[in-house]
Amino acid sequence: MANLLYLVHRLPYPPNKGDKVRSYHLLKHLLARHRVFVGTFVDDPEDEGHVDTLRALCADLQVTRLLPVRARINSLVGLIGGDALTLHYYRDAALQRWVRETVRREHIDAAVVFSSSMAQYVDGLGVPMLVDFVDVDSAKWTGYAEHHRWPMSWLYRREGSQLLRYERAVAARSRRSFFVTENETALFRQLAPESVHTCEAVCNGVDADYFAPDPSCASPYAQQELPVVFTGAMDYWPNIDAVTWFATEILPRLRTHWPSLRFHVAGRNPTPSVRALAGDAVSVTGTVPDMRPYLQYAAVVVAPLRLARGIQNKILEAMAMGRPVVAASECAAAIVAERGLELMCAEDADAFVREVDALLRDPVRAVAVGAAGRRCVQRNYSWDAHLSAFDRHLAPMCSDQSLAA
Repeated sequence: MANLLYLVHRLPYPPNKGDKVRSYHLLKHLLARHRVFVGTFVDDPEDEGHVDTLRALCADLQVTRLLPVRARINSLVGLIGGDALTLHYYRDAALQRWVRETVRREHIDAAVVFSSSMAQYVDGLGVPMLVDFVDVDSAKWTGYAEHHRWPMSWLYRREGSQLLRYERAVAARSRRSFFVTENETALFRQLAPESVHTCEAVCNGVDADYFAPDPSCASPYAQQELPVVFTGAMDYWPNIDAVTWFATEILPRLRTHWPSLRFHVAGRNPTPSVRALAGDAVSVTGTVPDMRPYLQYAAVVVAPLRLARGIQNKILEAMAMGRPVVAASECAAAIVAERGLELMCAEDADAFVREVDALLRDPVRAVAVGAAGRRCVQRNYSWDAHLSAFDRHLAPMCSDQSLAA
């Protein structure tokens, strides 16, 4: 058992959104084998009530309250210094002091860093480090630039460039760098050829016992409607773009043949633009106590993300619930599943209309696709199997530290 420092940019509990699902399961995996000291931020008032639960699991927990407006103002310092704005957004003097004191007092063997922005807290401390980049965030910002006008396009492109420079520096000094898919890993190897031999993919998993159909669970939908569902945090721009595109370009065409079809956008923190979509054909739920009923009783689950990095937990969870899923081709490419049998994919609006319509017209096939998708998840997406990669690299790091002590 080693003493590990785990630094993560958002409170890794509860696992109720994409990055928190991965960060929580990584923490759970580490806690089963080591003493873990966690440094993190809370950026959502709803998470405040979960701090004590997380504290009880860890050897120690340092939580910094991050106020998004103030953090955005602080991040502008990066414009002056030429740094990535993301680094200043997540820079906090109190957390830095806690990290230094913890490393000194607890004889930390190794640090596990979740997201590149948290690696700044380990600089100069002499602690060996593993970094879970998850996605190539710099490429995400560069991609945003293509969908926005000046000056935001300039700002996003600048952030992509500066953040890539930092990501490369972090990867160069870490013992191992992890990404959520082989495609993300290949992209980073292309962007950072000096780190080609120290990068690997560690895929997400899904708790198929938790995300499982339950006959005793009641449907959240009206009896006469035909629900098509999207799930996700609705203050995240790629999700906002996805539901807006589906509601305006795809849904009206489907409803000409299926007038009882209703598009349900289920997820926390919907922005005003998302709420404005609500009407006879669209339901915007906001936060729901349990996402599983919304998935279980969906006729079809859709993931029409046009700009997405890495693997989408929402797709794996829907598949685990035994529902047929139609996903954008780029999202589907990240998932080990047989196209047309376990997971449906669509390249454009025409294809989304065609694939959703075909599933609605053939309920027997829809059930078969859902059942095959669940078997696929059970076969390929065990959290412990994937996260064992961290164990392989932590073992020699902790041995080195023990010998040095």
